[in-house]
Amino acid sequence: MSALTEITSEADFSSHLSSLSPSALVVLYFHTPWAAPCTQMRNILSALASQYPAAAPPTISFVSINAEELPDISEEYDVSAVPFVVCLRSGQILESISGSDAIKVRDAIERHAGSSTVPADGVQKAHIPPALSAMPRQDGPLTATQAPVTTPGGPVNDAANATPVSSGPVLTPEQSKEALFARLEQLVKAAPVMLFMKGTPSSPQCGFSRQLVAILRERSIKYGFFNILADEDVRQGLKEYAEWPTFPQLWVSGELVGGLDIVREEINADPSFMSEWSVNKPAS
Repeated sequence: MSALTEITSEADFSSHLSSLSPSALVVLYFHTPWAAPCTQMRNILSALASQYPAAAPPTISFVSINAEELPDISEEYDVSAVPFVVCLRSGQILESISGSDAIKVRDAIERHAGSSTVPADGVQKAHIPPALSAMPRQDGPLTATQAPVTTPGGPVNDAANATPVSSGPVLTPEQSKEALFARLEQLVKAAPVMLFMKGTPSSPQCGFSRQLVAILRERSIKYGFFNILADEDVRQGLKEYAEWPTFPQLWVSGELVGGLDIVREEINADPSFMSEWSVNKPAS
């Protein structure tokens, strides 16, 4: 029977895909250790994999990937939250399922695998338990005007520095690109420092967003943020507006700085970068 194969490096991933027949169905399972629904989804996928006989060459392959340890692969398949399942064949994405809807995942796998690979021995399908909620936690205040809380030798409470920016009304398909770009222009200028991220500062939904939040926290930067997973218009439109295809994106004074690597480069080149927006800035 088939099994869930853990991939630990980009080289392993490339090697595994190249070893498969172009006609084979590949089921990619993206997870993180901190997301509770991922444990349930792993058990479900392992049970589903066991229903398919091991063949040479394989007709179906179940692959497990830590979304944070292998961020380049996660970005390639546009992993927006975990658990996240992608059905792949011949390098083409057939379907992506975000969240912990186990029945939807099972139906997608069986549909794309085809009846010829589904066991016909009368074995009952794997039990599908109720889905766990994958909603991000909202730990911090919705607005913040106070200075960050610090303790001797302790971390800065970044929730006090981060202010969410409302997404506003959802755009209809009839609204023009010009209207969307006008809205985006307002959003990027909604705060002197604006972070467009996956998730929220208290619950980032990708490793890059988590690391960029940590940089702002360490430097006590007061910033606004926008969860691009909550608004598909902003998520897709900002890529074109900024001419920058990935997230997170950091904007300062209405100008795009870039993603995590660019921010690190700016800080290495100028340690005082963004210091004027630090809540710990010495008084003039």
